[in-house]
Amino acid sequence: MSHRTDPETGGEKGAGSPPEIVRLFDLEALDGDAFQITATGGIGRERLFGGQVAAQSLRAACLTVGAGRLPHSLHAYFIRPGTPGEPLRLDVARTRDGRAFSTRHVTAAQGGKPIFEMIASFHDPEPGFDWQAGPRPDAPPPGRLEPPEFPAFIRHPPGFEFRVVKPPRPNGFPIPHPFWIRCREPLGDDLTLHACLITYLSDMAVVSSSRAPGSPRELAAAVSLDHALWFHRPARVDEWLLFSADPASNFGARALARGTLHTEDGVLVASLAQEALLRPAGGS
Repeated sequence: MSHRTDPETGGEKGAGSPPEIVRLFDLEALDGDAFQITATGGIGRERLFGGQVAAQSLRAACLTVGAGRLPHSLHAYFIRPGTPGEPLRLDVARTRDGRAFSTRHVTAAQGGKPIFEMIASFHDPEPGFDWQAGPRPDAPPPGRLEPPEFPAFIRHPPGFEFRVVKPPRPNGFPIPHPFWIRCREPLGDDLTLHACLITYLSDMAVVSSSRAPGSPRELAAAVSLDHALWFHRPARVDEWLLFSADPASNFGARALARGTLHTEDGVLVASLAQEALLRPAGGS
């Protein structure tokens, strides 16, 4: 396993306790296919980060699927805001286990009320043609970009490092797309863990990227409504990924963004689509 030097301490990374981000997936098994974890974290708001709930839900689903059968897609709805510091219960329903595919339905709840629902599908690796459309979005390699300065209220778990392609807004938030991202510490070879972390980061700054060019920035509400993610090829989150998201449609108070994740070599590893509620300031 490779090791990196921690830029803050100068010490060697990759030995000892697991990275903090991995502890997000220390789920406690309850009766049946149910799991629980105390929900922590946020991004300067009094609600859970949606990507975290999605990633933990996918992890719960993975724990009910046989080893080697990897997630290939998920489709999810954000129902209610999640509250940091409260237990999050994850109930998994085994919808189907076939010869090559498995389907799982996950409900995440707090205080007995669902806050998030997901259907995830898993597929055994099979041989087939390898093709993708077009190159990755044009961006300088991460080694030529400086790490950005983010305000203290952005509380993603430490361990992610970013390289932004576009200058950030004056307050440094939201993160402008496209950007490079990776975990600083080696994460091992558990491909389901990497898929869960791709799910986590796939919700970063997508709502802001769904705004139509030239539309008003003052909004009464800007939240995720639903999220779809496709895992095209196995990928590692401890290696640089270029995350790009762009608006596809704005109509009424709903907006759609589409995005991709590519490796430094230009390999397309995942695609996503997210619908957001963008309610204008002063609207009903």
